[in-house]
Amino acid sequence: MIDNGRALLNTQPPTVTSPLPGCSTVLPGSLRETMARFATGITVLTTGGEYVHGMTANAFSSVSLEPPLVLCCVARTATMHEAITVTRSFALSVLGAEQEHLARYFADRSRPRGAAQFHGVDWRPGPFTGAPLLSDSLAWLECKLAERYDGGDHSIFLGEVLASDWADDRQALLFYGGGFHRGVCGTTEGTGSHVGPTAGERER
Repeated sequence: MIDNGRALLNTQPPTVTSPLPGCSTVLPGSLRETMARFATGITVLTTGGEYVHGMTANAFSSVSLEPPLVLCCVARTATMHEAITVTRSFALSVLGAEQEHLARYFADRSRPRGAAQFHGVDWRPGPFTGAPLLSDSLAWLECKLAERYDGGDHSIFLGEVLASDWADDRQALLFYGGGFHRGVCGTTEGTGSHVGPTAGERER
């Protein structure tokens, strides 16, 4: 503090403030509600081969352009966790606003398992991973597993992007406040194929 031009040492201990009203120990339900206020895109995370599987995911992010890296977070109890660990690869389809039915389907625990869950779904195998890439999505990525890190009740899978592609300008599908919403259109015109990350997890 300053007193008549002289600096005085404040010897008073710092004031310990009380938690904000309504705040206490962070519980899983509380954190879930907090994070629900953060809008994200929606992807379907897939693996191929003998461990073919799909899962709606929004715990996903780009990490680096050089080298091209992305990450996804998957619960340790999820079928997808074992699938990525064994195949050491994964793919992602970024969903558009017209694909809400796919987001709900791949989040439905009552759907078939294995290859049967893709019956009636329009997809093509990724050329690098063999993992299903869903048709009419906004973007697609194929990755090989670079690292796996502990993240509490989840694992953080770091993927090196082998290839990526995107579609024409359409509305994105967003997840916010526990529900699906239509996002704004992007600015990219036409289609192209580039190596590099774009922008994960709701179902087990």
